[in-house]
Amino acid sequence: MSRDEQTSATSGSSETPTSATQMAYRALRRMILIGDLAPGEKLKIDALRKRLDTGASPVREALSLLTSDQLVERLDQRGFRTPEVSRENFEEILRLRCSLEDMALRESIARSDQAWEEQLVLTHHRMIREPRDNTELFEDRHKEFHMALLANCASPVLLRFCNQLYDLNIRYRYLAGNAMGYQTRDIGAEHTAIMEAAIEGNTDLASERLISHYQQTGTFLSGLLDGKGD
Repeated sequence: MSRDEQTSATSGSSETPTSATQMAYRALRRMILIGDLAPGEKLKIDALRKRLDTGASPVREALSLLTSDQLVERLDQRGFRTPEVSRENFEEILRLRCSLEDMALRESIARSDQAWEEQLVLTHHRMIREPRDNTELFEDRHKEFHMALLANCASPVLLRFCNQLYDLNIRYRYLAGNAMGYQTRDIGAEHTAIMEAAIEGNTDLASERLISHYQQTGTFLSGLLDGKGD
């Protein structure tokens, strides 16, 4: 079930509450991913309602949806909060992401066709054309590219897990966004090299480049996270 379908199911048939829940979900998701809502922050419905200029019910429903995405934690009898960050949590996300995306990428390349290749080239072009300082739009384009790499694997469940892990990882990647050691990498060249190997059908090389791309970020972020979290 898609996220829009889930919000419709939780909100009933009325268009207005469904729309309000969707808007609250998208706004809160973005705020969590980019760090506007800090790790471990208590999410008070009344404060969020005022911040988003919406009702309490859409906020509560959006928080429940985000709980299923693991971007919000439900506290027994005490409401909601954003998940804490820690080196251990990040390394678990990275390990799972490398394993599942390796599987999805290999299957995607094995089923390569013209439509998949054209979509991959298109998403890559859109990503490199988007200025990195336009953070929100660049992140949308970046995710589109990475998911396009995997989209041909014909496994909706696997893609859903990869999509969720991408979002969990983004929270950590924002920590490195302004760090000099991260910015000096030629990440654009890394993306191009991954795409070229995938289109050429060189499965092992594409996988090697993708995993290296993630592990370089992982090594850097693990260093930043020393001493943080639990």
